[in-house]
Amino acid sequence: MSLELDLGELAADIAREAGALARRRRQEGVNLAATKSTLADIVTDADREVEALIRARLRAERPGDGFLGEESGAEAGETDVTWVVDPIDGTVNYAYGIPAYNVSIAAVRGSADPTTWEALAGAVFAPALDELFTAVRGHGAWFGPARLAVTTDTAAGALLGTGFGYDPSTHDGDLATVRRVMTMARDLRRMGAAALDLAYVAAGRLDGYFERGLSPWDFAAGALLVSEAGGRFSRLDVDSARPMVIAGGADVHDRLMSLIVDDAPLIQA
Repeated sequence: MSLELDLGELAADIAREAGALARRRRQEGVNLAATKSTLADIVTDADREVEALIRARLRAERPGDGFLGEESGAEAGETDVTWVVDPIDGTVNYAYGIPAYNVSIAAVRGSADPTTWEALAGAVFAPALDELFTAVRGHGAWFGPARLAVTTDTAAGALLGTGFGYDPSTHDGDLATVRRVMTMARDLRRMGAAALDLAYVAAGRLDGYFERGLSPWDFAAGALLVSEAGGRFSRLDVDSARPMVIAGGADVHDRLMSLIVDDAPLIQA
């Protein structure tokens, strides 16, 4: 079995175990541990506990690999593999009891810098829905036994996903972007969990997705899902504080690019 397939199996197995822990802790009641960038940007005790579980499993299974986690930061490894982890993506949903949250785990070749890495394998698991999305470079994206494919026909307009930052000072700019892209949209969805949005693009549940200000752990697994499902994933303004992510099938991706791009540097998966 190839390294990529091994990493994919491990990512899926750990994502399921971590997701089961997150779901148990949600049923027991959520304890807010802190706020981060703003008062609205929260972290729960479960975020930290779930990330600790993931780190422990990875240390046991692949002790030489690097790690980048939302809650515990970066740790360089001795191999060329780095794990990029969001223990609970969609923490606000999680805290409110909305089932749109997930565990996102990706293995990449290279450092924790997304401008240089190559994604090898990823898993996005939504425990409240019991839905697991997986991808391995060169082997496709999958939902259980079903191979995923992005949508190609959007004659009635594209169903798009997006999100907004926690800083209120960024909302006007984000809403201005929404106004521009609505010219090509059937409708808009805002679920509050970026990895799940990207998984839904890969699965054809959304035609496209765009959002500013994502962190590497938000998109590491989801970007690979999209590309392995035949879609395109791009990051713009990569040197800014709030890079733009665009994902979708080729046509939707390119139409979003034409509406959003403003001579911004581009990195494409």
